[in-house]
Amino acid sequence: MRSNGKETKRRKRTIRVWTLEEATAAVPYIAAVVRSLRDHWLDAAAKNQLAARLDARPGRPNKSLLIAKAEALKDANEAENRYLDARDELTALDIYCIEPARGEALVAFLYENELAWLVFDLFDSKPFQYWRLHTDALDVRRPIADVVAPKALSA
Repeated sequence: MRSNGKETKRRKRTIRVWTLEEATAAVPYIAAVVRSLRDHWLDAAAKNQLAARLDARPGRPNKSLLIAKAEALKDANEAENRYLDARDELTALDIYCIEPARGEALVAFLYENELAWLVFDLFDSKPFQYWRLHTDALDVRRPIADVVAPKALSA
């Protein structure tokens, strides 16, 4: 029996794991979505910053300033919605953006029966040069050769 009636059940969620070959084949699509996600995130941040600057102006705001601020907030909201749509598109593939401004995302794979992540870098000529274990800190980067080399040796 539960001790707290309002306690929710933990739901198990299955994450799709990719092979390096599958992820490499999907690079054009992943890059397009991550680029779109980055652009929308930067656009939303710029519009929010513009609205904050307009709001911080000294003195009583006039009509044109109020309109400009309202438009900036509306544009920021629209950009945030586009960002969320792009993020949801990646999430549906079990790819997770870790740093939108830097164009970085994580793609799940199995390394020695343990959950690991390929680190996708939008601005690198080879988008999958690094990986990390799920238990590693977010900033840990292991060379992709660690993943490829053991398979080549066993073949």
